[in-house]
Amino acid sequence: MERRLFRIEGRVQGVWFRESTRREAIGLGITGYAKNMADGSVQVLACGEPGALDRLKNWLKQGPPMARVDKVEWIESADECPDSFVTR
Repeated sequence: MERRLFRIEGRVQGVWFRESTRREAIGLGITGYAKNMADGSVQVLACGEPGALDRLKNWLKQGPPMARVDKVEWIESADECPDSFVTR
């Protein structure tokens, strides 16, 4: 199991980005969280199999229909993984 911490920039708050990410992650068998950041970005901790994390990364580059994603960055993370995927 890998852990990746994503930072998504663009029009990603107020467009159901966190909830849409939660639904996508659950469908891929990924645990973690999505949370709005003070700078207008969204942070996503994703824990799962590498192939599932790659599919989530590709989805994050598009996001839900009302979003506009300008940038997606990620790093390997040592954070603890929740038992499910939640929004914060």
